[in-house]
This record gives sequence, structure tokens and C-alpha cells, in this order.
Amino acid sequence: MNAPFARPVTRTRLLDLADPGELARLEGFVARHPAATPFHRPAWFVSVARATGNEPLALVEEHDGEILAFLPLDAIHSPIFGRVLVSSGFAVDGGLLTLPGSAPDAIFAALEELAVRRSCPAIELRGGILPEVGSGWTRTSESHATFSRALAADDEAELTAIPRKQRAEVRKSLAGELSVETGRDERARAAHYAVFCESYRNLGTPVFPRALLDAVMDGFGDDAEILSVYHRGVPVSSVLSLYHRATVMPYWGGGTFAARGLRANERMYYGVMLHARRRGCTHFDFGRSKTGSGAYAYKRNWGFEPRPLTYAAWSAPGSAVREVNPANPRLAAQITLWQRLPLAIANRLGPLIARGIG
Repeated sequence: MNAPFARPVTRTRLLDLADPGELARLEGFVARHPAATPFHRPAWFVSVARATGNEPLALVEEHDGEILAFLPLDAIHSPIFGRVLVSSGFAVDGGLLTLPGSAPDAIFAALEELAVRRSCPAIELRGGILPEVGSGWTRTSESHATFSRALAADDEAELTAIPRKQRAEVRKSLAGELSVETGRDERARAAHYAVFCESYRNLGTPVFPRALLDAVMDGFGDDAEILSVYHRGVPVSSVLSLYHRATVMPYWGGGTFAARGLRANERMYYGVMLHARRRGCTHFDFGRSKTGSGAYAYKRNWGFEPRPLTYAAWSAPGSAVREVNPANPRLAAQITLWQRLPLAIANRLGPLIARGIG
């Protein structure tokens, strides 16, 4: 009598992220998946969760030990904004990745059960495969857009690719008393964070803890780099960029009050374009902006066309929708107050609040 065939085993579970072998499996899965982004990498979601005092989670569907689906998560707790599972935390993407044969509905069911078990009344999914609307799930495609295009063949072609009015601003920045530095060392990080703190205060937004930015720099290694623009030895604009599959993404950046008059931001972004091409990049991802915002218009001025982003959110029965959108009129007074804070106070209080925004 022939022995019966063993049934293939499919299961959904959380991986042990303290196990280096499991982290290596995830990195390999992400490296091979065509839809993966930097925000799927353990170098991102594990690093940023731990740097902000939150918990990283990796929900996977496995078939005979092989990963068929993967959802990176940050379990974020804030006394102000409440508890939420986010994929991916502090990111603009990082949703569910699947392979043929996977069962997304099983992942979403496990995700809801996980949220309830961890007393998280909300879930946010940013990109990837999304659940159908209903049973607590909603979708939005109107709130944010992303901007990207191919890099030009050389420096002059890159300048010519910028629309005339914005190109004139870039030319003025090139003629000014500005210098550019790139790096990953303490000088680069300190300059970036000083500019970043002032920029966020001026926007009325609590700044992230420096540990978060350092964690990303350390986790990504050479795939993360800082470019800063100096005026007479003082940093006035700076951005931390991520590199992924021949694409550069200037992600965390900003400028001081002086940056606008000096056109330092124009020098910064043009500098990133040139530097990225020399690193072998072929595309520039200008990142996410809120639809209709000043940043949205600014990126269009550079000749980038918006592509709407679709996000999904879940609220437990009887729970209010989580609201952290700074465009909400209810937050306008808090934003105005924050803009008036002395920088030293904003820098002290900001990281305590921002670590719970996600």
C-alpha cells in the first residue's frame, strides 16, 4: 500500500523578528518582489518602530515554509492619537505584497484579528494589495498623490527638462553663494537634523526624534544618504534620500527661513538629481504630497505629474476614525500654536508627540 501524500501546509502567522534568519528571509523576499518598496524592508519598518518606541510586526502567509504574502506593520501607540497598526509606519507606501497562490482575504482577516487582540481600534494600509470596501474598511484616492519621472541623460538635459519658470529659479540658485555636501557621517547627520527641526517647526509639525533618522541611515547603509546645501558655511537646506532599484527618493528634507530667499531648496533638489544619476539612478521619485497643498503645486512646477495614491483604513465597530491629518480644520489652532513655539521648546516636545503619529 502506497503511503498517503502529505498535504501542503498553508498558514498565516507573525514572524519572529528577533531571529536573524527570519529577517534574512524577509529581506530576500522583498529583494525579489517586483512591487516592493524601501518601506517593505526590515531596514525600514523594524528600525523605525524600535527607534520610536513602537513595535514592528511581520505578518506573512506561508506555503510549505515559503513566503507567499507579506505585510510589514508598526504597532503604534500614542496617548494623543491612540493605537493603530500601520503598514508601513512613518512611510508613504509599504502595503501587502503577494505572490500567485496567496489568499489576501486570509491576511486581512488575520490582520483584523491581530488588531483586536492588541487593542488597536484602527488599521492603516498605504499601498499594496488592499481589502474590499465594507466590514469596517474604507478607501481613499483623493488625499495624496506621488510624483516621479525618469532622470535626464546629463546635467544640461536635466536642467532643460525643468519647466521654464522653475528652471530660472534653479539657474539663480546655481549662481548664488551656495555649496553642496553629501555624506552619511555625523557632520552630515547633525546638519540635516538642525535644518529638519527648524523646517518642521515652521510648518507647525512636531519633529521626529533624531534616533528615527539615524536608525534609517544605519539600517539602509549606502542606500541612504544626506545632501545639504550651505550658505557661507551654514546649512540652510538638507534632505535624507533613499535609493532603491535605480530610483532616488528624497524623503525627509526641509529648509530654514533663509532657504527660500537663497533658493536653496532649488539647489538641493537639482543637486539630488545630478548626484543620483552619477550613482547610477535612472529615476527620481519626488515623494508624496497632500492633494492641493503647497508641496503638491511645487512639485508640479518642476514638471512632475501627480499620480493619486490609494490607501485603506479600518476602524473597529463603534470606534471613531483616527484623525492625524494636519489639513483638518480642527488641528489648525494647534498648528498655529506650534509655529510660534521657540525652536528649543519645539525640538524638545516634538519627538515625544511625533513618535506616535506614524
